[in-house]
Amino acid sequence: MSELVLPSSSVMSDPGERGRFGEYGGRFVPESLIPACAAIEEAFRDAWGDPRFRRDLDRLLAVHAGRPTAFTPAWRLSAELGVNVLLKREDLAHTGSHKINNVLGQALLARRMGKTRLLAETGAGQHGVATATAGALLGLAVTVYMGEKDIERQALNVFRMKMLGAEVVPVTGGSRTLKDATSEAMRQWVTCVDEAHYCLGSVMGPHPYPWMVREFQRVIGDEARRQCAAELSTGVPDYVVACVGGGSNAAGTFAGFVDTGAQLIGVEAAGGAAVASGVVGVLHGFRSYLLQDENGQVSEAHSVAPGLDYPGVGPEHAHLNDAGRARYVTVDDDEVVPAVHRLARTEGILPALESAHAIAWVIKAAESGELPPFSTVLVTLSGRGDKDVATLMEAS
Repeated sequence: MSELVLPSSSVMSDPGERGRFGEYGGRFVPESLIPACAAIEEAFRDAWGDPRFRRDLDRLLAVHAGRPTAFTPAWRLSAELGVNVLLKREDLAHTGSHKINNVLGQALLARRMGKTRLLAETGAGQHGVATATAGALLGLAVTVYMGEKDIERQALNVFRMKMLGAEVVPVTGGSRTLKDATSEAMRQWVTCVDEAHYCLGSVMGPHPYPWMVREFQRVIGDEARRQCAAELSTGVPDYVVACVGGGSNAAGTFAGFVDTGAQLIGVEAAGGAAVASGVVGVLHGFRSYLLQDENGQVSEAHSVAPGLDYPGVGPEHAHLNDAGRARYVTVDDDEVVPAVHRLARTEGILPALESAHAIAWVIKAAESGELPPFSTVLVTLSGRGDKDVATLMEAS
């Protein structure tokens, strides 16, 4: 295995050619993937500095994905909690989540690089659906690796991927969830790097993925910053809250507010809380906080939300935590389902189980007094809950 070393980089900046966020990140991959990662970094830097690429992506995000997404006051929930809750509505983006932002960027980049196939991993299925959608739109073949357990609990999204023309490959090893799907996708990438681009779905993996995905997702934070400036007398909210698995929706949101006085809160699933309960290690090509046992083996994560069922966290989140710029908290499964019901019944919005972690923390923090009365709280609603109806029916 090879790894490139870089000294500390500042919070939410370009991590440099070696991809370090403080002591985290890097490029821990087999020698055979070093050229592929380097080629992606070179292509992304070139594309991100090309006004034509940026215009093409902005146009697709507008006419295909439906950006900008809405900025919705949660009036009834706010009245009940005594704080001003605002929702950044990524659930209204095409395909039902924030995942489309990153995937359209990577798919355009893959086509620019001359690739003909996209490989992807998925847990909740939303990244798989977004990748299948982008492949259909841009004429790229798509193969999605998905844990057998997640295939069972996300049958709707599996059907959607197949309808869009993607091949869905069950992963039967290990926990049969997101970690194992990611491992299999990376193994397969080694065999076809010349023709395929690995479209990684979160701010994890070897450099340049954590940085590149954050930059594709920062459209969330940039839009929300402008919307807050237009709607709030203070210009920025007191708190900015997002759920964290790998952490792409949170990283994209935080990027828009990291240079303000807003408090940044990342909400992890208690059973997958890498920042709260993990130790530093290496997984899937990057160094960050991981859930590990006493022998240093990666532990299985658990969450009622399949998109948070991952034993690590993106390296930039580890750096934000250590730098004291963001705070990471947890909620339990038994707090999440009631949060789904509460938002549905107060606002007519059915959030994804992943997003409901952020809502659950806001409810708990407001009711305990941790959130001061009348404070303003922006929550990124990363996805909608259609995919989770079967789980919610069983839980209810």
